[in-house]
Amino acid sequence: MPHPMFPIHHPIRLLDLQVIDLRQLRAASWSGVPAPCRAITWQLLLGYLPPNKGLREATLARKRREYNESVPQYFDIADAERSDYQRKTLQQILIDVPRTSTSSAIFRHEIVQRALERVLYIWALRHPASGYVQGVNDLVTPFFMVFFAEHLPHDRPHRADDVEGLPPYVLAQVEADAFWCLSKLLDSVQDHYTFAQPGIQRMVFKLKELVARIDAKLHVHLIENGLQFIQFAFRWMNCLLMRELSLDLVVRVWDTYLAEYGGSEDETNEIGDGFAVLHVYMCAALVVSWSAQLQKMDFQEMVVFLQHLPTQGWSAKDVGELLSQAFVFKSLYHHSPSHLKAG
Repeated sequence: MPHPMFPIHHPIRLLDLQVIDLRQLRAASWSGVPAPCRAITWQLLLGYLPPNKGLREATLARKRREYNESVPQYFDIADAERSDYQRKTLQQILIDVPRTSTSSAIFRHEIVQRALERVLYIWALRHPASGYVQGVNDLVTPFFMVFFAEHLPHDRPHRADDVEGLPPYVLAQVEADAFWCLSKLLDSVQDHYTFAQPGIQRMVFKLKELVARIDAKLHVHLIENGLQFIQFAFRWMNCLLMRELSLDLVVRVWDTYLAEYGGSEDETNEIGDGFAVLHVYMCAALVVSWSAQLQKMDFQEMVVFLQHLPTQGWSAKDVGELLSQAFVFKSLYHHSPSHLKAG
């Protein structure tokens, strides 16, 4: 049934359609997606689910079955059957998973940690060109959080024991959906996680160019004090600000990032890399927002500040304003590379 209380282009209204216009869904999602329809909206924006409603049930059944069949094939085997590379990969994942999103009780639960291990290990084996890189463990957590939220109480913060009450089939569905959505996201930026991570290196370089154009005084101050952008921005690019913002705020930011995932008609982006383009402008807006404070700091003070940003009290309104500023910067500079050159 339609939802008359929502505007025609509201995500909830659009999801009622038999065939969804993804351009309209991206536009409707840019300013944030309502929690009740976030999971399906993200899956549609990433291309995991087809726009045609009649095809979705079969698609989900097929993809979930494919993932579930890969668990015994790749993960549930004796350690002696693994290669040296596979053992080292699994060992690193086992080290990283307990460090993943420690502020959230859900990710400290053993059930969820085992699911994370399976997703990350199977993803690494299915993507040998990149393999597992630290930071990928952070990028899967928003998917788990959003897909779990569909099945957890909405009237209070999620608790670890909520997970124990979920039926095994729900846990299996969340795990499979998180795997495929992570794969969709990372497939679009694969060279961010290959040897030497050239995609991330390019993003850091673009950020440096942007700051030089947007705030020349800040750029000069950073360079004169010997601060290289790679020293603070590599993590921003590698983890998509997962370490700088709370998970709730990351989820809000990803509403916009995934709305940009497919690009738009007036852009030359490859399908899928639009979110990575916007992310550079988001990072530019972030660093420029603290220009006045940074210009009063020396090298060591700036390093500490930029690696421990004071965002603890931020709200969705704060990140919404930052995203809006990022959009302005993108509108000004993305199609005019020559404008990036500082005068």
